[in-house]
Amino acid sequence: MGPKYSFVIPIFNEEATILELYRRLNVVMDQLDGEVELILVNDGSRDRSLALIRDLHAQDSRVCYLSLARNFGHQVAVTAGLNFARGHAVVILDADLQDPPELIPKMVSQWQQGYEVVYAQRTQRHQEGWFKRFTAFVFYRVLRQLADVDIPTDTGDFCLMDRRVVDILNAMPERNRYLRGLRSWIGFRQTAVPFERDPRFAGEVKYTFHKSLGLAINGLVSFSKVPLRLSTYLGLFAAVVAIAMAILVIYWRVFYPKSPLTGYAVIAVAIFFLGAVQLFSIGILGEYIGRIYEEVKNRPLYTLAEVGGFTTEGALNVSGDRGS
Repeated sequence: MGPKYSFVIPIFNEEATILELYRRLNVVMDQLDGEVELILVNDGSRDRSLALIRDLHAQDSRVCYLSLARNFGHQVAVTAGLNFARGHAVVILDADLQDPPELIPKMVSQWQQGYEVVYAQRTQRHQEGWFKRFTAFVFYRVLRQLADVDIPTDTGDFCLMDRRVVDILNAMPERNRYLRGLRSWIGFRQTAVPFERDPRFAGEVKYTFHKSLGLAINGLVSFSKVPLRLSTYLGLFAAVVAIAMAILVIYWRVFYPKSPLTGYAVIAVAIFFLGAVQLFSIGILGEYIGRIYEEVKNRPLYTLAEVGGFTTEGALNVSGDRGS
């Protein structure tokens, strides 16, 4: 029958947090009403993370692990864990302990009441700068307004999903994955469990501004066609402005032939304005075309260097693996 619960945790250079993470998860696992498997996904770590994961696997049979052949990114690492998860309910959480493991029993309680997706919703972010809080606040609300599906605000990947939801998620072929958006797109009964996000337990922040911006763009492009419409609107606006400027130039030529406004300055401004609109529109098109390009290549989503705790039978989109 397999375990009742699966915990999926991506790991990237988290040697300072792994042991404390396991200690707190161990308490939670002992409280639950069924067998638990703990799936640690090493996403190409360059520190001692993989060695510590191997030690935990040797000490506790509940600990399984995957080691990706290189760093594929957070969303792909979580996807790899979901591909291997066997539980009736699957919990995703990060290794930095900003997602408190102690919240899992509350999520399980909601699942037992019939909810297929239980996501953790942040009510407060401790020890995060104003810029991070402000940009996150704005992004989630803009995304919710623009997206084709209702993506809850202030939610990350920390959630519990029923087996049916995980199976559908695993069957989705797309490569640029924004899991919290896909989770909402799937549907079923969903509910939130509020929590206050703790500061990182130890180590350095892995989601830098650049990575966060990339994830935000991916979420917007994956679930909204508004950027494409925006480029159309900008083109129409530029056309109106160009017509207005042409009329003004003719007017100045006729009534104020010596006005400096009829010279090269107006032409230069018009060229730069139209050029900016064109480049901006091309950039938006490039984001969508780039995703089409990634999809049609049909490469494996990730490659595995090592597997511990289960065989690779039944795993999705993997290659180069060796079981133990």
